[in-house]
Amino acid sequence: MSKMRRRDQRLMIIGVAGAVLVLAATLTFAGLRDSVVYFVAPSDLSGKAQPGQRVRLGGLVVEGTVLAQANITTFAVTDGATSVQVRYEGQLPDLFREGQGVVCEGTWQPGQALEAERVLAKHDENYMPREVAEALKERGEWKGGDRP
Repeated sequence: MSKMRRRDQRLMIIGVAGAVLVLAATLTFAGLRDSVVYFVAPSDLSGKAQPGQRVRLGGLVVEGTVLAQANITTFAVTDGATSVQVRYEGQLPDLFREGQGVVCEGTWQPGQALEAERVLAKHDENYMPREVAEALKERGEWKGGDRP
């Protein structure tokens, strides 16, 4: 048997280490891809979100749409152009009110309500996500200051 030269040993070690790093990076990015949640406004939902994908939907709670039965609440969220029905099972935040800003995180299927797993209520438009604030400002429904 021939002995491996020292230089060849170093190259093999570098090659194995590089392969391990590539494998670790691939596994990390594959795991993160499943946990990424995209933010969308109601008018962008059907264009930007895939059916069954987890999304964060932001906008204003439409007046007169909140319906609570037992532990399930349904309501509509709008950006001024489009409204999306939301279904949430659980206790809503204390700041949740009609006409106020809200961010709902859950899964969406076309023709169905967004199945929210988490609802975040905002006490004023200063905390509205930038995309929703811009959409509301474009439609003349922005009630905040000079921001977005």
